[in-house]
Amino acid sequence: MTVGPLPLDGTTGPADRGTAVTISQFSKRFGATQALDGVSFEVKPGTIHALVGGNGSGKSTLIKILAGVHQADAGSLGVRGSEQDATAMTPALSRDLGFRFVHQQPSVFPDLTVAENLAIGSSFLTGFGSRVRWKAQRARAVELLERFEVNASPDAELRTLSPANQTGVAIARALQDGEEDSSSILVLDEPTASLPGPDVDVLLEALQHYAAAGQTIIYVSHRLEEIRAIADKVTVLRDGKLITTTDGGLTQGRLVELITGRSLEQLSHRKVETRAFSNKVLEVEGLSGGAANNVSFSVSAGEVLGIAGLMGSGRSSILRSLFGVPAPNAGTVRVDDKPVHIRSAGDAMAAGIAYVPEDRNGMASFSDMTVLENLTIADSRRYFKRGRLQSRSERADAKKLVSDFTVKTAGLDHPLTSLSGGNAQKVIMARWLRREPRVILLDEPSQGVDFGARADIWKLIARAVAEGAGAVVVSSDFEELATFSDRVLIVRHGAIVGELTGSDVTEHNIDRLVLMGSEND
Repeated sequence: MTVGPLPLDGTTGPADRGTAVTISQFSKRFGATQALDGVSFEVKPGTIHALVGGNGSGKSTLIKILAGVHQADAGSLGVRGSEQDATAMTPALSRDLGFRFVHQQPSVFPDLTVAENLAIGSSFLTGFGSRVRWKAQRARAVELLERFEVNASPDAELRTLSPANQTGVAIARALQDGEEDSSSILVLDEPTASLPGPDVDVLLEALQHYAAAGQTIIYVSHRLEEIRAIADKVTVLRDGKLITTTDGGLTQGRLVELITGRSLEQLSHRKVETRAFSNKVLEVEGLSGGAANNVSFSVSAGEVLGIAGLMGSGRSSILRSLFGVPAPNAGTVRVDDKPVHIRSAGDAMAAGIAYVPEDRNGMASFSDMTVLENLTIADSRRYFKRGRLQSRSERADAKKLVSDFTVKTAGLDHPLTSLSGGNAQKVIMARWLRREPRVILLDEPSQGVDFGARADIWKLIARAVAEGAGAVVVSSDFEELATFSDRVLIVRHGAIVGELTGSDVTEHNIDRLVLMGSEND
C-alpha cells in the first residue's frame, strides 16, 4: 500500500472545523466492575486521536458503546453537533452517525478477490435478473483502491496481499460510502498488532495522509511508539476513569506513567549480563511439521530462547509441532535427556511441555467457562477422589493462583470473557505454570496487552525459568525479544537461518536478519 493525496473532502490539512465527536460522562458497570466512570473528551475533525490505557482501563468498553455493542449506563454522545443518548446506542445508530470500525483482525475474506471483499462492505452492483455486474463492480473497486492508495489488483485473492494491504482493503471497505465527504469517523482497534515492522510503517504513513485529507480517526493501540509517532491528541484511561487528554508527542516514559501509574524504571526488567547455561532441558533435531522444516536447536534450564521471523515464516509451526498440535512429521525431541514421542498434546504435557498459543481466544481459553474452571482445567484430575469433585480444594487453589499471578477479576465464578486481555493471559499462564513444566512454549505472550500487563507476564516467565524451566518465545516485537531473550533464532521459510547470542541480541540485529531475507527472496 502506497500513500498519496486523498481527496476526501477537498481540504488540505486538519484545520480546526469544530468538534467531530464529543463523549460526555460515559459510565458503564458490569456486575461489581465499574468499567467506565464518567469519562468525557472531544475528538477534533481531521485528526488522529489516540485512546490508550492498560487492560481493564475501559477503552474496549468505550469503543463497544460507540459501536452500539454495549449501551452506556449514563452519558451522551455528540457527533458533529447532534446529541445522542449513549444509553440507547445500537449498531444501526452507530453506523448512521458515521462510525466505521476496523479491528485487530479485520473481518476480511481471504479466499475472495479484493473486489468481492469491497462489495461485501456495501452491496454488489446488479443488473437485470439481479445478476452481478462484474465489469462495473471491478471498476468500482479500482476507484476505491486508487482513492485509498492501496497497491493491489481488484482481481487478486485477498490472501495474496501483504498484511498492510489487507488492512488497507478493510479501511477502504469501511469508508467507501463516505467518499463525497469526510463525515465518517474511522475507529482502528489495534490494527498493527499482527503486522510486521515494515507494514506497520506503511499503514501509519497512510493514516497520517488520511487525517491530513480531513478524515477523523480514533486510534487504539498498546504500541506506545506508534502513539508518539502519529497522534495529534492522546486520551488516557485507567481503571475506567479519565486520566488526561493531552497533545501528542509525549515521551514514552511519560506515557507509561500515565497509563500504569508507575514509572518506566519500575516496569523495566532488562538483561544486564550474558548468562552461561549447561543443563539442557530441551533438545530438538530435524523437526518438521506444518511450515517447520528440519529444525534443530536446544534450550537450557533457566534460559529464554527467542524466535523471530516474519508472519508465515514457520515460527509458530515450530511451537505447535513440539506440542503435538498437530504431531510433527519427522524429527527427534528430548526433554531432560529423555526421548519423547510427541503424537498429541497429551504426550507433550506428560513430557513436561506447556504451550500458550498466539490465538488466545480460539486455542487457549474456554470463553464459556469461569475463571476458576480456566485456571484448573489442565490439571483437573487432582480434584477428583473416588469419582467426586473436591470443589473446596479446587477453589482454594484457584484463589491462590489469582493472588500469585496478580489476576484482576471480580470473582472466580465470573466468565473468562469478563477479564481484560492481559488478565485473561495471566489466567492462561497460571493454568500451565502451576504444573511446573520443564519447557514453556510461548507464542506472542504479550500481544494485545498493555505495558503494565506485559511487565507482569515477563515477571512470570522469569520466575519460571529461575526455578529451572526453559522457555521458547515467539514474538513479533523485536524490542521485547532483545530485552528478555538470552539467545534469538531467526526463522525463514520454516528453517533456522541465523542465531544471535550475547551482546549481539539487539533489536537492530534481529530486525536486520529477519528483513534481510525478505529483500533477497
